[in-house]
Amino acid sequence: MSVRLFVGNLNFSLVDEELRDAFLEIGPVERAEVVRDRFDGRSRGFGFVEMVNDGDGERAVEGLNGRELMGRPMRVEIATSRRNPSSTHAAA
Repeated sequence: MSVRLFVGNLNFSLVDEELRDAFLEIGPVERAEVVRDRFDGRSRGFGFVEMVNDGDGERAVEGLNGRELMGRPMRVEIATSRRNPSSTHAAA
């Protein structure tokens, strides 16, 4: 089963392929994406990587969290699922 990782504090000039390459040393990568602003296309400084299996995901967190990539220490952690704003209930 694949695991999705959040990767923060990325250099703004980093592209998807470079992010993928950084994680390939740990194991197979299903997908790597640098999140970009929808209006101007600039990097937002974070992204997501999907590792093929859970073990590689855990090793990536242990081995790459804090490691420098293009001059900046990456923040790597298991991604949490997004919360659906319509599912939250306001107190009446």
